[in-house]
Amino acid sequence: MQALLDELAQRWQAMFEALARGEDLPPGRRLRAEGMAEAAVIAGIASAAELDRAMDDCYNAAFGRRLAADFGADWRQFHRFPEIPAVTRRAPVVPTTAD
Repeated sequence: MQALLDELAQRWQAMFEALARGEDLPPGRRLRAEGMAEAAVIAGIASAAELDRAMDDCYNAAFGRRLAADFGADWRQFHRFPEIPAVTRRAPVVPTTAD
């Protein structure tokens, strides 16, 4: 079942790299990866903690810092497993009137 873990790592990496470049992340990509992570735990392929460490490694490779650096040490309290803390940058707001 290493193939499932490899595919999941590739998906995390692609998502985090896209976010690091400032691109949008369609919710379907995130939701499918979350489902894969949940399936891996249910099937006994990996624990939630093991998957969190692997996802954190992918995040670090894309952003140069750990999830805890951006979301706090207790980030899993706000983003329950298998949720991926994939946050896009805020879009610039440009006033259209002189007000």
